[in-house]
Amino acid sequence: MTDAALVNRMQLPRPDTTPEAAAEILQTHYGLVGTLTELGSQQDRNYRIDAGDNSYVLKICRTEYDTVELEAQNAAIRHLHAKPDAPRVPNIVPSLNGREILVVTIREQDYLVRLLSYLPGRSLTRRKHLPIASVSALGALSARLARDLADFDHPGLHRSLQWDLRRAGPVAVQLLSAITDHEARDRIAKAMVAAVKRIQPLASGLRVQPVHHDVTDDNVVSHPDVHGQPIPDGVIDFGDIIQGWLVGDLAVTCASLLHHAEGDPFYIIPAIKTYHAIYPLEEAELRALWPLIVARAVILAASSEQQLAIDPDNDYVRGNLEFERKIFDVATGAQPEVMEAAILRAVGIDVAPIATDTWSALLPDIASDRIAAVDLSVTSPHFADGNWQKPDMDWRLLAKAAIASGTAATRYGEFRLSHADLLSMAPPQNFALHSDVCLPAGTAVAAPFAGRIQWHGQHLVLVGEAISLHLDGIECTLEEGAATEQGADIGTIGSEGSAIGGLRVQLCRVQGLVPPLFAAPHHASGWSAICPSPATLLSEACEAPRLDSAALLARREAHFAKPQKHYYEVPPQIERGWHEFLFDVKGRAYLDMVNNVTMIGHAHPRLTAAIEQQWSRLNTNSRFHYVAVAEFSERLAALAPEGLESVFLVNSGSEANDLAIRLAWAHTGKKNMLCLLEAYHGWTLGSDAVSTSIADNPRALTTRPDWVHPLVAPNTYRGPFRGPDSAADYLAGVTTLLETIDERAEGLAGIIAEPAYGNAGGIALPRGYLAEVYAAIRKRGGLCIADEVQVGYGRLGHHFWGFEQQDVVPDIITIAKGMGNGHPLGAVITRREIAESLEKEGYFFSSSGGSPVGSVVGLTVLDIIKDEGLQENARMIGDHLKVGLIGLMERFPLIGAVHGMGLYLGVEFVRDHETLTPATEATSAICERLLELGVIMQPTGDHLNVLKIKPPLCLSADSADFFVKALERALEDGF
Repeated sequence: MTDAALVNRMQLPRPDTTPEAAAEILQTHYGLVGTLTELGSQQDRNYRIDAGDNSYVLKICRTEYDTVELEAQNAAIRHLHAKPDAPRVPNIVPSLNGREILVVTIREQDYLVRLLSYLPGRSLTRRKHLPIASVSALGALSARLARDLADFDHPGLHRSLQWDLRRAGPVAVQLLSAITDHEARDRIAKAMVAAVKRIQPLASGLRVQPVHHDVTDDNVVSHPDVHGQPIPDGVIDFGDIIQGWLVGDLAVTCASLLHHAEGDPFYIIPAIKTYHAIYPLEEAELRALWPLIVARAVILAASSEQQLAIDPDNDYVRGNLEFERKIFDVATGAQPEVMEAAILRAVGIDVAPIATDTWSALLPDIASDRIAAVDLSVTSPHFADGNWQKPDMDWRLLAKAAIASGTAATRYGEFRLSHADLLSMAPPQNFALHSDVCLPAGTAVAAPFAGRIQWHGQHLVLVGEAISLHLDGIECTLEEGAATEQGADIGTIGSEGSAIGGLRVQLCRVQGLVPPLFAAPHHASGWSAICPSPATLLSEACEAPRLDSAALLARREAHFAKPQKHYYEVPPQIERGWHEFLFDVKGRAYLDMVNNVTMIGHAHPRLTAAIEQQWSRLNTNSRFHYVAVAEFSERLAALAPEGLESVFLVNSGSEANDLAIRLAWAHTGKKNMLCLLEAYHGWTLGSDAVSTSIADNPRALTTRPDWVHPLVAPNTYRGPFRGPDSAADYLAGVTTLLETIDERAEGLAGIIAEPAYGNAGGIALPRGYLAEVYAAIRKRGGLCIADEVQVGYGRLGHHFWGFEQQDVVPDIITIAKGMGNGHPLGAVITRREIAESLEKEGYFFSSSGGSPVGSVVGLTVLDIIKDEGLQENARMIGDHLKVGLIGLMERFPLIGAVHGMGLYLGVEFVRDHETLTPATEATSAICERLLELGVIMQPTGDHLNVLKIKPPLCLSADSADFFVKALERALEDGF
């Protein structure tokens, strides 16, 4: 095809057809009648027809496209069908006369027509956010397709196409002529010139083969994975298949991802890694990849502008224009050298190191072993109680270390806690690409290599052959362009009126670039290649050790027994907490919305001090006599209803519930226990026996011992009887079960139940339910156990104990979790005569339960709850948070209900508001998306379709609002 013919094709509008004409073609030539829907396309017309149980896609294109090109598309589809592990592709549907390609006249114009089967699956089109799993899968799909097309050939592949990235430069020149906005045209032209300049030296090393050249979010279909995230596995359009650059194929895929990237060019890295793992690219191809992505972005932007000029009614092109402008902005806004380095490192190819062996000293008067490195990481011992948030905290610590040692420096490659952003949906810019040195004023600074001087304001740059040295804080009289020999003095450290001064040191490979001082953690691989460590100029200690959370996880899984699970498939390594926040080792701050273990907040200084003081004095078991156990038992008894005056102290909620069951057995002499379905009470033999949640144990309903009698869950949202006034209906089942037990004359030990359905998301029981159940149990001599482990201790805000909202008084209260704020501590509170019944079996003790340290922990937590008004905070902030969550229900029908009160809430997701079909996969995907947005959240309930919202009681209004906004974003942008 001549260049003139290619230019002519580039300027073609879509075929001038109508749905009525398409319907006539389908009936006349294929015998199909059904419902038609027009699908988008830039230069073709595509119609979906639903005919009975089958669906098809009718494709109409102009005859300027040779028949041999369409034959190549069909041949490629047949070729892939013959491959055992190829991606899913449509089937070719012949016409009634057996032909695969027809020439049809519409409005006196001939067109080429084909029919394909409709490929089922979810489209990625118009999804604002694609999760990492989807990005990775799209890269894998592109690789599989390229691999399986490698041995394909057809004459129709050897054609001129505007999308062929081998012709990107000339095509861009033709397209630019249609753009009337001079500023936009100049920006697009400059971007293409820069891209072509980087591609040309590599072009001869780029492999050529048959490539699909359009594996984009528009041209694939997907199926959900176990987390409900869309995994592309089918390709639906072969219109751009050519003989072209292999790496250009991946560039097209990566470019299509950039409008989902929220401005982050590194978003494409997972796709590149999976592509390379399946179909490895050569180093030249990897180096060419980013400029080819830029070239593709230029062609997309220019082509859409041109197409709208000639086909202004093309809603498909108009709808894509915004996305293509985003692709262009992200592609052209990135530093190409950084992206090249990140791509190479992502597949295991490191950037060649800078030769530093011949460099001389930067600070000739200071020995490297005299430079003390200051730890500013998440695990730094210098940080406590949020002091890292103070202005200039890094410099304060640096100066303090310098005063002590003479010279001190910060560490390159460190994820600084002081740059962690609270309540941010994006990772922080906290990976240090430089070192700051605090040293005596007047210290000489020398050139470690020969170069010339550049000035950027007060910022001095020594430009060498392969690298530049960036310095701040130096007094230097050398002028712009001055040549400097290696070892020559270039200035001194100045600090007017002070004995010490500061020097900022940074290296950069890219001439003319003033690099950032910090990079986001996931950008560190690229930026650290461009800005290598200056530790060679200072001290080895001035480079932070590299983190390897994956290796640590492997160590955990090698020895930590498998049944002990962890949150998330790829969990962040959490090493610090503060208030309602958790911090991973890379300095990402997460809002902790799930940690009811930490009632008063993480790392409370008052609790820390109390533990340290008591542990330094005494810690032993509760059979010794000491003041703390007496005071704590007394405080707990005072919090319980009158008559519940005996306290057992144990280590956990499981032990507390197990002991409560033993007490019921010992006091009644009976064994039968009632419990509720959908409930969880612990992992010990006894507490597990009465746990019926299939989310925690899928075999729970079939493995209960015969002394356990589960009741139908009085779930007022999705149970057989619904609403707050459904108690009578549920009580009928209770009566029936009790009568059955009565008939056996085995007697009844009691019932254990949470007074609010904690494991189901804080759902309130029907009004009056527990009062009637307790009365029926006590009538038969049984005891009533209130499991307050999750919902009690002030968490509900409006009540200190959960049973208060049911207007009942239990015989036994069990508590744990938050009462120790993470310290192993649990308790059972009961009447004296019930407690003393246990002496029939001998005495009871718990080695750590009620220890001096445990008792002090318990007392201090209670003091903090009272002194800081945390129960009242749970009421106010919980009510505020619930209003915000309810407000999302109107916009997002996936939310079926918002349960609970105070700071024990549950957001339940359903697929249908009538059938209440659980949205289990969506809930899992939402939790993964919330993690990306900086929120720790986990699903709960038998169907794992409820967000369990139970944060520390110190949660602030700003944090509550942030959670609502993060959830809103997840639901709005996709997950």
